[in-house]
Amino acid sequence: MTFKIRTVIVDDEPYSREELKHLLGSYEEVEVVAEAGSAEEGLEKILFKDPDVIFVDMEMPRMSGTELVEAVHKLKRVPLVIFATAYPDYAIKAFRLQALDYLLKPFSDDELADTMSRVYKSMGTDVPALRKPASSEKLARLAVEHQENIIYLSPDDILYASAVEGETAVVTKERRYISKSSLKDLEQKLSPHHFFRTHKSYLVNLRAIKQLIPWFNGAYQLKVHGADEDIPVSRNYIKALREQLEL
Repeated sequence: MTFKIRTVIVDDEPYSREELKHLLGSYEEVEVVAEAGSAEEGLEKILFKDPDVIFVDMEMPRMSGTELVEAVHKLKRVPLVIFATAYPDYAIKAFRLQALDYLLKPFSDDELADTMSRVYKSMGTDVPALRKPASSEKLARLAVEHQENIIYLSPDDILYASAVEGETAVVTKERRYISKSSLKDLEQKLSPHHFFRTHKSYLVNLRAIKQLIPWFNGAYQLKVHGADEDIPVSRNYIKALREQLEL
């Protein structure tokens, strides 16, 4: 297929740019022709690349996403604008700026699919409807942060994930990484890879479990290969866990 939707992503958070590029990679018609870490850089890329669609973060240092879009509206050919932000309160402002859609972080496969369907409709193309990735489709890699870099982990290398004090951690044998996704979002992504929710704050790779230890009041603790931490198992989850582990 020769038809391409030329796209530019503007966001000052490298993780968000990488995550959005990863999700857009599910759609063969979409070509990310440029990305920018600031609104000023984004304006330059938009002028140079002449994209069909731009994804723009609202909150950025110095020049905001709304200021960028106001500048873009002065161009001879104005691309479709999709705001991608963590702040739901800006929706009204986004649509006043004639944005086609408004995506909230962390990005959802289903919401992005709906957005891209609107893109097709607005462009008046006869390209077949975009598919929504099936919930059973396996994740290739999980993006996490380490020392300001984006690291892609194989699900098989992940021992467990935890949500403690507002921070989501992903633990391997080598180190502990930080994820911008919620534990609920990770559960959806990793469930096809034999991960199990043992506690409201823990998600565990079933293949890494080596020992189940009675604790108190019907609760248990887990030990996993390659990690020192004892992982709690709520009594509400213990029956389903044992069914997963035992013959």
